[in-house]
Formats: sequence, structure tokens, C-alpha cells
Amino acid sequence: MVEAVLIDLFSLPDNLQNNIQGLVHNALETIEKCSSIHAPSVYVMCCQRQGSERKGEQEFLFPDLRGFQSLKRRLEVVCAQTTAAALYTIKQKLDEKDLSIIKVILPTLRKGLMKVYIDHLFTAVYQFEFEELQVVSDCENLQVSEPQHEGQRLPSQDVALIQSEIQMYLESLPSLKGELTILRSSLIPDDIFLHGFTTRTGGISYIPTLSSCNLFSSCKRRDPQVVVKENLRRLANAAGFNPEAFHRVKIDHANAVCIMGKTEPDNYDGIVTNQKGVTLAAPGADCIPVLFADPVRRACGAAHSGWKGTLLGVSMATVNAMVSEYGCNMKDILVVLGPSVGPCCYKLPHESAKEFHRIDPKCVRLFDSANPYIDIRRATRILLERGGILPENIQDDSITDQNQNITFCTACHPDKFYSHFRDGTNFGTQIGFISIKA
Repeated sequence: MVEAVLIDLFSLPDNLQNNIQGLVHNALETIEKCSSIHAPSVYVMCCQRQGSERKGEQEFLFPDLRGFQSLKRRLEVVCAQTTAAALYTIKQKLDEKDLSIIKVILPTLRKGLMKVYIDHLFTAVYQFEFEELQVVSDCENLQVSEPQHEGQRLPSQDVALIQSEIQMYLESLPSLKGELTILRSSLIPDDIFLHGFTTRTGGISYIPTLSSCNLFSSCKRRDPQVVVKENLRRLANAAGFNPEAFHRVKIDHANAVCIMGKTEPDNYDGIVTNQKGVTLAAPGADCIPVLFADPVRRACGAAHSGWKGTLLGVSMATVNAMVSEYGCNMKDILVVLGPSVGPCCYKLPHESAKEFHRIDPKCVRLFDSANPYIDIRRATRILLERGGILPENIQDDSITDQNQNITFCTACHPDKFYSHFRDGTNFGTQIGFISIKA
């Protein structure tokens, strides 16, 4: 069932510009008459010429809406100077109402272009179907119409122009929820390494559970890759690293480690390098983003450590990679655990809790319950110390001076951090990042 209808009048051919009202009238008449495309929301997208601040666009396009009483309250006109701006505004309206199934009525020649915009601004959460904008108003005449050369790709230069338009628009948007904030550890020497842990402020993601500096996109979430890329660009500017030399682990919730410069595994939760200017990153939205630094050998690493990765020893696997690849001494390696879900909030089924109890009984609270509380940070520290990392070279929530603490509980601080545990499936993601200064 279609949940919203989008009528694209943004770039009509010159011979139809004078007939906008007639075209819209016919499209609306068809929507109202045909139950197959009945939708709770109807959006009309049109171009606002530069220097024009036309008031009452809805009244201009529809001087007489008396014939469309069922549509009047669910009809909105969105005018903007670019297709990117108009479509992104409509996306915000769709997301406010949690709508995902959209019918797009548009001139045939716009379909190829519109698909590129949609591919960049939306994710697989949304479903789109297309129909040709017809002058005739009979229901049977508003049929799905395939544009000429269907299946033929848009020229690469046209795609590049669309990408540039989208990027310029996103760069123009204001930051949400305050300034971009980066947490840094006093353990990692800042004369050698650039590092930090992000919070949720200072980006452009507007969906409540993703707002605002979400740094991960997936087919199951509503934040597209272009928005995440813009958030990353703003982070890179604030932190001082090159976003084009940025490498994020490919999460598998296991213990594989990628060695920069060697064949990249399909999936890995740890990554290491000794190359200057290359930024490594590990995401976290309850799972621990762990950073590693050896100031003697000048090598670094990052790991994503959830409960499965913790049990599989991903942190020590990252340490061992630094030792074997770069000749690091175990006693020189510094390890910092970033914001992650704390033992105050995190529960696992009893069977999984048993594995943490075997590491150390102090890693589990209320062990005899069906869902005991788990301390994945303590488990990570214990496994690192057993592997040879010096206790004083590990920073986590056990730090004495709480003013220096950066290992906050993500679930306890909704104003600062994202949390899968707290927010559900459409959650945002922060990261820990590190690089060797040039």
C-alpha cells in the first residue's frame, strides 16, 4: 500500500511550464479517484528560482482546491532551488511520519535523474515506484510508463553533477544538537598520535535516534551514506585528519585483524597500521571502540569489541598483530577503551554470561538470574593484562581521576551517545579513531 505520493514538477519541459496547474489538477484528480494510489500524504516538488521568494506556493499552484477536499489536509508543496534540497526536505517530512512506500509521479525524462537522487539520499528502508505525469486525468491513463532507453545508465558526468549538488546542499546545512565534541585520552601522547572518540552532537542527521553526528549507514537505517559522509567530513575538519585516508573496520563480531597495506579481509573487527596520516576507526553504539598506540615503534590500531568479540579476544588479536607486524613490545602498547555500555545497564542471557563468569566472576553481577549484568570492559582489561599489556597502560572506567574518564556508559547518557541497547534497531553510531601524525 502506497504511503505517500510525490509529484515532481521540478524541471518540466518548456512546453509544459505554462500548464503546471492543469498537470497538477489531473494528477491530483487521479490520486483522489484511484484507490490503488490512495496515500495519507501528497507532496508536490517544484523549483524556486533564485531571487524569488514567492509566498503561498500552494495557493499559486492550486487556486481552487474545493474539488479535492480529501487531499487538502494531506497536501504539501515543497519549493527549493535544487532537486537535492527539495527531495531532502521531503525525506524529512516522510521520516517525521515514518513513511517508507512512495509513489513518484514525474515526467518521463526525469526518471533516470530522480533514481540517482533517490539512490544517494535514501536507503533500502524505502520503496519507490514510478508513474508518468499525464495530462489526461482518466484513471486508466495514469499507467506506469518506462522512459526511453530504460536500463541505460545516466552519463557519468550527469551522475557527478548530481553528487556535487547533493554534497554542496548537505555542506550548507547547520549542525544539530550543539557543537561537534571529541573526547580524548591523556594516556595517548598527542605529539605522536591524533585520536579521539566522537559523541552524538555536531552533525546533520535529524532522525531522533540518529541525531546528529551518526557515523554509520546501513540498508536497515534511514540515514543514507551521503549524510554519514558529511558528518565524517565535519569530524575530519574538527579533528584534523584526511577523510579520504579513513579506514573503518568491517564488523563481523569476531577477532580477525586487517593489516593496512596487505590483502584486506572481507570482514574484520581490528585494524592496525604504521603508516603516517592514515586514520583507523572502530564504531561503537554499546560495543567498545578500543584504540591502541605504541609511541616507541610508532604504530597504532583500532578494534570493535562487542560481547562476542570480547570473548573471542579481538583486543589481544589486535595487539598481537602490532607485535608481529611492526615489532612492537607488549609493554609499550597503550590501550584506551571508549564509550560503551556499562555493567550498570548491559544484560545477557545466562548461557552467554557463563563465558564471562569463566573469565572472572567479577565480570558478572546477579549471575544466578536469567539475564545477568555483564561487564565487557572488565573482561577486556583482564584479557589484555593476561596477554601482557601493563595494567597502567590500559585506560577504562576504572580510572581513579573521574575527570579523566572517557569510558562513559552509552546507555546512561542519551544526550551524549548512541545506544543500540537503549534506542532499538534504528540506532546511531559513534566511533573511536586514531592516526600517526605526519
